[in-house]
Amino acid sequence: MAAGSARGVFHRPETANGDAFVLTHGAGSNADAPLLVRMANALAAAGYLVMRYNLPFRLERPKGPPFPAQAARDRQGVARAVAEARDEVSGRVFAAGHSYGGRQSAMTAAESPGLVDGLLLFSYPLHPPRKPAEKRTAFFPQWKAPALFVHGTADPFGSIEELREAIALIPARTDILPVEGAGHDLRRAPDLAVEIVERFRAVVE
Repeated sequence: MAAGSARGVFHRPETANGDAFVLTHGAGSNADAPLLVRMANALAAAGYLVMRYNLPFRLERPKGPPFPAQAARDRQGVARAVAEARDEVSGRVFAAGHSYGGRQSAMTAAESPGLVDGLLLFSYPLHPPRKPAEKRTAFFPQWKAPALFVHGTADPFGSIEELREAIALIPARTDILPVEGAGHDLRRAPDLAVEIVERFRAVVE
């Protein structure tokens, strides 16, 4: 792992493939979350440069959830991380995130087509727990970047069936990798790192 940048920590591959990931956290966590650290190491082992970074709300407060009214600033943070990664590689840049971080990454990509070359989303929060009618899909028709969703079969923020129905609204190539028995924390996801990389490559190639 290399030294940190102003906003994150780089994981540099021994044999680089020329592409990069920017990887961020959920609403109750930070860039040092075990899921992010393990996934960053796995992606670096597969040849990707990975920037693991904190969103603006977490830079301001070490604990507590983000404020919805300031979500636009978190999306600006995603865009800045992508720009920093583009300065580091000659190839593609992909945005990845867990839960809230994945949602803000996807919204940033939808607002700025061409900003990223693909999305890797862990536990996309399709709706609040026990509120399936409150779908967070309004921007899906504007979503142009290919995406892989890694999602637990026991995630209260959306079932696999609900997610399949929702991503039909996205006019880009998408796929879902279910993680059997996993909840929203997706603790087992890094154990599937090789499969995640393979499925992701199939979506973006």
